[in-house]
Amino acid sequence: MNNAYFWVSILAAGVSLYALVWFIMRPAMFKISNQPLVGQRVLSVLWPWIIALTPIVTPFVSWRTRRRLESRIAQAGLQDQGLAPQHIVAIQSLIFILSVSGLLGLLMGYTSLIMRHVVFLSLVGGLISMWWPCVWLRDLGLQRQRVMLREFPFLLDMTTLCVEAGLNLQGALQQAALHGPDGPLRAELRRALADMRAGVQRMQALSDLATRTDLSAIRSLVTALAQADQLGMSLGPLLRAQSQQRRSERFLRAEKLALEAPVKMLFPMVLCIFPCTFLIIGFPIVIKLVGTGL
Repeated sequence: MNNAYFWVSILAAGVSLYALVWFIMRPAMFKISNQPLVGQRVLSVLWPWIIALTPIVTPFVSWRTRRRLESRIAQAGLQDQGLAPQHIVAIQSLIFILSVSGLLGLLMGYTSLIMRHVVFLSLVGGLISMWWPCVWLRDLGLQRQRVMLREFPFLLDMTTLCVEAGLNLQGALQQAALHGPDGPLRAELRRALADMRAGVQRMQALSDLATRTDLSAIRSLVTALAQADQLGMSLGPLLRAQSQQRRSERFLRAEKLALEAPVKMLFPMVLCIFPCTFLIIGFPIVIKLVGTGL
């Protein structure tokens, strides 16, 4: 009976705390209801709480952390969707609070550990869960880079054809941005062209494009274009050589993945297929041995 009263009191305390926090943060939620979200369902639900925590954690964000998170956000393509470095730190803080609270409740309710061990394990779990936003940003950035790497040869071929047809580099990039396949690389190219129209120098806009994408192929192309611009070289042969090199790298990358496939299949085969094979082969033998009394 006392145990039931204990859990009822815990539930009532949790509901009361939730109602208090909701009442305190309700003005902030209405205030930011028109703010852009990042397109993720979980973040869309937690976005009001993230905005409420952002002014609190912003003074603790160093410039080094800010630059690192800005680079991660740009590589993930979320800089135009209202996500800033201080939002990532606020997400980490919110995840830490939720994880520590949840682990405290679980460990206190379902284990017989002493309070010191419960608090220690809850803090460790909260610190580990704080890395989820960084892992999420890294995975988004890597996925986006893979898509851009597939799109890059086609856009480069289109730019090469336009330059060889008589257009200048900016006009060729404009045609590639208009008629290229829809994807993150096309969006980044459009942003670079918008920067050029806004007054940014062409090489600086392309250098910013290479920084945002963080792809060695695009960085190599921008370096070659900068050297050709300084030396007055013809862009047609240069772009054609870059296009052939990117195509060769694509085939080499495909061959590498094909050679890695048997190695990656080895562990599932040893773990799943071989035991079943040995079981099928050895079962009749074991039945015969048991039948003969051996």
